[in-house]
This record gives sequence, structure tokens and C-alpha cells, in this order.
Amino acid sequence: MKGLFITIEGPDGSGKSTQIENIKKFFEDRDIDIVFTREPGGTPIGERIREIILDNQFKEMDYMTEAMLYAASRAQHVAQVIRPALQAGKVVVCDRFVDSSLAYQGYGRRLGESVEVINSFAVQDCVPDITFLMKVDPKMGRNRIKENRENQDRLEHEKLAFHREVYKGYLELEKKYSERIVGIDASLGIDEIRDEIYRKLEEVL
Repeated sequence: MKGLFITIEGPDGSGKSTQIENIKKFFEDRDIDIVFTREPGGTPIGERIREIILDNQFKEMDYMTEAMLYAASRAQHVAQVIRPALQAGKVVVCDRFVDSSLAYQGYGRRLGESVEVINSFAVQDCVPDITFLMKVDPKMGRNRIKENRENQDRLEHEKLAFHREVYKGYLELEKKYSERIVGIDASLGIDEIRDEIYRKLEEVL
């Protein structure tokens, strides 16, 4: 892998979208080409899978089905977009990756290590160089997005207790992969968060 693989993670309402735009600007200001992508999705196949996973009509979806659909979308994503871009020496910025599955399905759905096993086949050796984890209490995050409730997807509609388990999962992952995951206090101001992320990106470059 010759490129740089950056992912951004966090609970719903943590401000990921805003900081993703700032990360894009960081590289654009330095005339560094980036490939921006997202999960689930990122490819035509992945986007179709995304529609199924997040559709509120499918409330009966089995937890393992959910986990395997995420992994299937990810396998296509890595093969078609991420790995070729990294091999070409590009910077890849991805909105969510494996850590989301480990937090949401592994911890939130209580599927445990099976999620890690499934995803090891999906990504093989394609692992982020750095992951920014936007840390915010799930209740605060949900309050930030409550005005858009009618547009929320199947997972966003889950109860607060589920999102608290997901957040605990993220904090455990931060400890486990401390060499890769950089925790960011997402309760800070937008500019403060941006500056913290920029400092870390400067170090990496």
C-alpha cells in the first residue's frame, strides 16, 4: 500500500460530516488529490446494499444478516475503490469503515467477535492508517439530529440504550487500537475540532 488511508468514525450526531468537509479542504489546500468515499456504499453494488440495510421497512432484519450485508458492501468497496486507490499512491478518506461494524453490530447488536471474523475476510490487509473517532455522548448526538427524525434511517431510529452500547464499543476500540484511533472531543467547537484534526494530519504527512 503506497497511499494513505484515513477513516472517520463516531456516533450519529457527532459532527462527522462537518469535519469530513474540513479534511477534504486540508488536502485540497495542499494540492493533494484525495478519493472520498463512504460506507455502506462507495460502489454501485454497495449503494444498493446500503438501501436495504438502512431501509426502515426492514425492521425484521436479523442482526447477523445486517452484519453480513455491511461486510459484503465493504468487500466490494475495498476491491473496487479503496485498494486500487491506495496502490496508486492516493489519499483515501472514508466516512465509516470496519470500526462501525465492530461498534454497531459487535457491541450494539452483541454479535461479538463474529463481526471481526466476517470483516477480516472482507478487508484482508486493507486497514486504515489513521482513524478519527468523534466522541460525543449519544444523548447529545441524538438531540443534535432530532429535528430530522422523519428522515432518519433504520439504525438511527434505534433506542438510546442501543446507541449507548455502540458508544461503549467505540471507546473500547479506541483503547484496543490506540496506535491508529485518535479520539476527538466532539463536544468542542467546530473550529477547535478542525484544528485538532489538522494538527494530527500534519504529523502524519
